[in-house]
Amino acid sequence: QAQLVESGGGLVQAGGSLRLSCSASGSIFGYNSMGWYRQAPGHQRELVAAITRGGSTNYADSVKGRFTISRDNAKDTVYLQMNSLKPEDTAVYYCNVHYSYKTDYWGQGTQVTVSS
Repeated sequence: QAQLVESGGGLVQAGGSLRLSCSASGSIFGYNSMGWYRQAPGHQRELVAAITRGGSTNYADSVKGRFTISRDNAKDTVYLQMNSLKPEDTAVYYCNVHYSYKTDYWGQGTQVTVSS
């Protein structure tokens, strides 16, 4: 059983940047992808970005060109570099490790607030 620990959230002005990190403690062997989701008040949780075990990436249209997902396999860590942040990016961001054959792992969430 692995645990995911996120860090890097906070308050930033519009146009600023933040870098989220998510480290796994315990084995995440056999996963399909690692990624970031977000949930704003009154909205459903949505995929922000994901990176497969093979290195392919996928982004929500709303963040393409502004956010970059990357991974350090040696550290079982996934990052989300967020640039040109907008107030509509305000949400709780959750780290996810996805499997095709068992229940996903989720982090506790980290708050990102972008002020206008």
